[in-house]
Amino acid sequence: MKKEFDADRLDVSAFAQAGGRLEAREPLRAFERLQAEAVASDLPAEVQWHAQGEWRADSGGTATPWLHVQAEAAVPLTCQRGVQPMAATLEADRWFRFVANEETAALEDEDAEEDVLVSSKSFALRELIEDELLMEMPVAPRHEVCPEAVPMSVQDADFDAAEAERPKPFAALAQLKKKPNAED
Repeated sequence: MKKEFDADRLDVSAFAQAGGRLEAREPLRAFERLQAEAVASDLPAEVQWHAQGEWRADSGGTATPWLHVQAEAAVPLTCQRGVQPMAATLEADRWFRFVANEETAALEDEDAEEDVLVSSKSFALRELIEDELLMEMPVAPRHEVCPEAVPMSVQDADFDAAEAERPKPFAALAQLKKKPNAED
């Protein structure tokens, strides 16, 4: 009998012992925080992920649960150069080692190449996937080459017309200087 695992309440140890594998292709809206970063667009927006559990023994022979997570997301963002929607591809590929408690995780995480997390019987795998993808978000997303020419002007015709209609205070002063002094 094959055991079913739930990505929202994952028993990490049982998943690793079983060599479990979970995978899904889900709409971006299933990941609330990632969706909040996206802009409204007709561009495709989805997250594809998979997770593989395994037991590994350390040099002392103690076996611990490990989790390999890979995720890819197409997220519509705004190009900072052309100010047009663009599909940003976010990719995460990480290994996680699980330990018994927070203290151990904090101590071992500093020296480990992999991320060290606390094992749980109700681990939120989808939240971990979302966290990893959020960390991959570009600070200033932009197209390699913008599909439309980028306007290089900082003013438009309406702005120039409004500026021309505005009174010029120094022009009025210049007129006062030109008038002959009546007291002379």
